[in-house]
Amino acid sequence: MENIIKREIKYPFLTKPVEIYERKNGHKIVLAHKEGGLVNVSSWVKTGSINENDDNNGISHFLEHLMFKGTHKHKAGYFDRTLESKGAIVNAATWKDYTFYYVTLPQGPDGAYFKEAIELHADMMLDPVIPEDEIGPAFTLEDNNVAQKRERHVVIEEIRMRQDQPWTKIYNSTNKNMYTNHPYKRDVIGFPETIASISRETILDYYRTHYTPNNITTIIVGDFDHEEVIKKVCKEFDFKGRENYQNPNYEPDKPVTQEKYIELKGKINTGFAITGWLGPAARDIKDNIALEILAIILGEGQSSRLYQNLIEKAKIPMFNIVATDFYNFRDGGNFFVQANFKADKKDEALAAIKSEINKILNSDITPQEFLKAKKKLKVRFAEGAETVSDIAENIGYYMTVCNDLDLAESYLQDLEKYTLEEVNAAAQKYLRLENSVTTVLLPE
Repeated sequence: MENIIKREIKYPFLTKPVEIYERKNGHKIVLAHKEGGLVNVSSWVKTGSINENDDNNGISHFLEHLMFKGTHKHKAGYFDRTLESKGAIVNAATWKDYTFYYVTLPQGPDGAYFKEAIELHADMMLDPVIPEDEIGPAFTLEDNNVAQKRERHVVIEEIRMRQDQPWTKIYNSTNKNMYTNHPYKRDVIGFPETIASISRETILDYYRTHYTPNNITTIIVGDFDHEEVIKKVCKEFDFKGRENYQNPNYEPDKPVTQEKYIELKGKINTGFAITGWLGPAARDIKDNIALEILAIILGEGQSSRLYQNLIEKAKIPMFNIVATDFYNFRDGGNFFVQANFKADKKDEALAAIKSEINKILNSDITPQEFLKAKKKLKVRFAEGAETVSDIAENIGYYMTVCNDLDLAESYLQDLEKYTLEEVNAAAQKYLRLENSVTTVLLPE
């Protein structure tokens, strides 16, 4: 077998160490043991909207769709049809830092389904045809008289459906205004105009540039013979000398220094709002833990402060929904407070949310709230090791976004040592109101 560097990670809650193999060409293979009859085969590519510009915004997501449209060995539909007939779940996803493709299925008699899944998955990853007839002819939105409507129209319809959603409108506005130069400011799914006109050659160039050995991590999770599987994966993932590509590094944007407010109008009956802050880089595990704790205390579930104080115990009902979200990204995450409220109570609703943020900034988190949030994070991490799909997704995140699976090994230790004082310091560092961007959507 080819020369491979192997190392092991003691991944929490798994009965055996996770094995990481780095091939000479830069392709990484991760094998994780999980008892049971199901296996997960996935490949994570270090490209998403972070590698896009104004001219090709949305190309990563469009390519994700087109990767399933056949190879030189198999016609469009064969991959899905063959594996789904064996009980497989087949899917893919695109986000800011990555695109990943996965198959979860039973191993089958003597592992036959499993072996075929590896073969078909590798074929799709390395030899997509991206045929012109599946893409569909280019067109302008003003003159959409296209007889053969193909994948362009599928993606454009997906974009338009999202554009009509109130949450999407205010998320995109807030996201764009939080950034100055970083590519994270762009919407992952792109715009109809771009998808309608982008050429097959541009898509193929993007694929050839970014789907290189050093940018792909293939993860196999299940109960199998590791030596046999590593040989199989190396054989099927034959890159045939494909040249590597080093993704550019971007300077993280600094947060706004003065509170920013955007107001939009739409055909709705209630008000929507999102307030966002820039957060720490994904590798900064300690500050990420702090914001995860703050998100739980402030706005996760019916026991959270926002729900209890602004909905459950509110003297004057204003809110239908009020909650938090925290997203981890390579060059800095996002912390959001989102709300749906009575439109005529806009000023009172925004003031109430700011009041709850100020309480957090004044270090009034109780030890009980802190310990409860820490316990919830421990449970969440444990739940991420329950299925082959969850394990693969967590490993993919650490390998692709953090570029380091060691951080998963130390996560629980870092969480256990974390103090309330550190959470308060992180709140002051990241959640000051002068560093926030708020978008409100109101009825026309």
